[in-house]
Amino acid sequence: MGATSPAHGDSNSQTQVTEPALVRIPEGWFAMGSETGQDNERPVHRVWTGAFEFAVYQVTHSDYARFLKAIKLDAPPNWDSPELSQSDQPVVSVNWFEAVAYCEWLSLATGRRYRLPTEAEWERAARGGLEGKLYPWGDEPPESLPNYAARWKTGPEPVGSDNPNGYGLLDIGANVHEWCSDWYAPEYYSVSPERNPRGPDEGSRRASRGGSWRHYTKVSRCAARSSIPPEFKYADYGFRVARDLRE
Repeated sequence: MGATSPAHGDSNSQTQVTEPALVRIPEGWFAMGSETGQDNERPVHRVWTGAFEFAVYQVTHSDYARFLKAIKLDAPPNWDSPELSQSDQPVVSVNWFEAVAYCEWLSLATGRRYRLPTEAEWERAARGGLEGKLYPWGDEPPESLPNYAARWKTGPEPVGSDNPNGYGLLDIGANVHEWCSDWYAPEYYSVSPERNPRGPDEGSRRASRGGSWRHYTKVSRCAARSSIPPEFKYADYGFRVARDLRE
């Protein structure tokens, strides 16, 4: 899933860092939000995002294990749960601060700046170039996906289980909620800037995107928004990293 390099941040650590597989999300305009979704998805508004790179896969249990080993951090809840701890499952029960710390560690280890995506970046990437569609694949309901009723019974699936969207992202909108960098405000769309919006300056909850294996509807719409306080650790919360393009 990527190249390896020795971690730099800990002089006593020989942990090998696996750089994530990335795809380039092109710069451009898109219609953010939905007129038929929740109130917090309105108004639909045109947004421009600069180009960036986004991980093909959600951060896995094995990816996060290398991070824990390198910085000697305690494992999150559910770390050894048989349903949630397979090496190729997305890591779960990581709070927002820990997701940010992982990005900082990965940046230091590789010499490239990794971070969480903004809500606008996440939605543009999830849409995969399909303007105004409900889901990453179009408007067909999630129940139309192969074996939908048999999936996500006791935990998230191994990353890469789904077909890629138009930008080559896998499991986008499914498996686990993915932390975003923004503070969350339900009315933010009414005051959002047109170019590279980054959310409110402050708040009590951090934004997240994507579906959850624990929900009745397992795959979220591209425009669907969610949020929780940044210190919370839930068994259906994980994350995916973004990277700034080199100048």
